[in-house]
Amino acid sequence: MGSRRERKSIEPEQAGDAEAARAAAVALLARRDYGSGELRMRLEQQGFQAEAAAEAIEGLLQGRLLDDGRYSTNYVSYHAARGQGPIRIAADLRAVGVAEDLIEASLAATDWRALAREVRSRKFGPEAPSGWPDKARQARFLQYRGFSSDHIRLALGGDFESD
Repeated sequence: MGSRRERKSIEPEQAGDAEAARAAAVALLARRDYGSGELRMRLEQQGFQAEAAAEAIEGLLQGRLLDDGRYSTNYVSYHAARGQGPIRIAADLRAVGVAEDLIEASLAATDWRALAREVRSRKFGPEAPSGWPDKARQARFLQYRGFSSDHIRLALGGDFESD
């Protein structure tokens, strides 16, 4: 009835077939990039057994069709361009099963202080906040976006603590 498509369920005899799982994984990857943990979860949601999904994922990793490092780097650059901070991005990547070392390496490539200043300026204008209520409102906004307190302090100006 709605605009959502029905999920395709697999045939019971395909549930343990690693080749069918690989084909389903490639079809998913044709739409967008996935991390290996997220893709494994999607395959299991479609009805594939955990062993078949794991075997398909392993084959895709070996064939370099699936790369968690590339996924993490692309995810960080896309979400940073949308104005999200490192804390939020790292939490999202952890939730889909990306390894911690890949997350840290991907986050290191961005100047988060400059991005926090830019995001604040885009939302509130180039002038510094005039009083404590404005500073608090802008700090809450940046915190929601996923910036650390150091980034927020620098984005709001050096006199954030004293007023």
